[in-house]
Amino acid sequence: MNANVDDSGPAAALSAFLRQHPKLLLLTGAGCSTESGIPDYRDVDGAWKRPQPVQFQDFMRSEHARRRYWARSMLGYPLMAAAQPNAAHRWLADLERQGRVELLITQNVDGLHQQAGQRAVVDLHGRIAQVLCTACGVRLSRDLLQTRVESLNPWIRELGAAIGPDGDADIEHVSLESFRVPACDVCGGILKPDVVFFGENVPRQRVERSMAALEQVDALLVMGSSLKLFSGYRFCREAKRLGLPMAAVNLGRTRIDDMLDVKVEAPCGELCATMLSGVYGAGGSSGDYCAA
Repeated sequence: MNANVDDSGPAAALSAFLRQHPKLLLLTGAGCSTESGIPDYRDVDGAWKRPQPVQFQDFMRSEHARRRYWARSMLGYPLMAAAQPNAAHRWLADLERQGRVELLITQNVDGLHQQAGQRAVVDLHGRIAQVLCTACGVRLSRDLLQTRVESLNPWIRELGAAIGPDGDADIEHVSLESFRVPACDVCGGILKPDVVFFGENVPRQRVERSMAALEQVDALLVMGSSLKLFSGYRFCREAKRLGLPMAAVNLGRTRIDDMLDVKVEAPCGELCATMLSGVYGAGGSSGDYCAA
């Protein structure tokens, strides 16, 4: 090994895990996209950084909740739409090209894994770039809806707002009574982003495909998720039942710290840039390696 290579650093720890387990199931979360400029929900202790997102039941039954969602989304979506893959997305796509990945399950809705070239992807929570009519099921482009919402509500573009995760924005003290929410052109039904809201179930076929992939791999690798939500945690619980080794790269606590064989505390993009360089554990990577 090169004398300048730190063989005890976080990239070296991850590299050793990969050498021992050639076929992986990948599970990714918001920490994979923060270095693309998309904020995450939780701090290093797994606590909420900001108000929780709208609940599905509230969105469906309350016109006010829909106004609140679409007004905030109108301001926050452009950041999501402009985001580009970072080194974490590129490295995971590279692993797939090497034949090392059975499936990537992402809890993110930004589509950045696919932009980076990942092919075998389950978008567990859907994709923000698509909109669904909850009545007739028709789908349309989120970019198209953005144009409609902006044309109906030009005044809201002048508001200053802090941008949040998943195309959200903070405008808590703004009256939204005059905000106009477009309806479905086909049937007049309620439009929602084609993503799984809090309080809504993940479609069964996504879960079934992901569970089936666990039967085909040597190990599970989690990237950038605290796994506080059951929708992602269920796959770790099943991996534990199957006796699969597990590793995680995440800044701060995860729900599965006591299940992990390897825990690397480092920014996903920074660590993966080192992995892409082939100089495992070299300078430029920061974090701590823990072996259980």
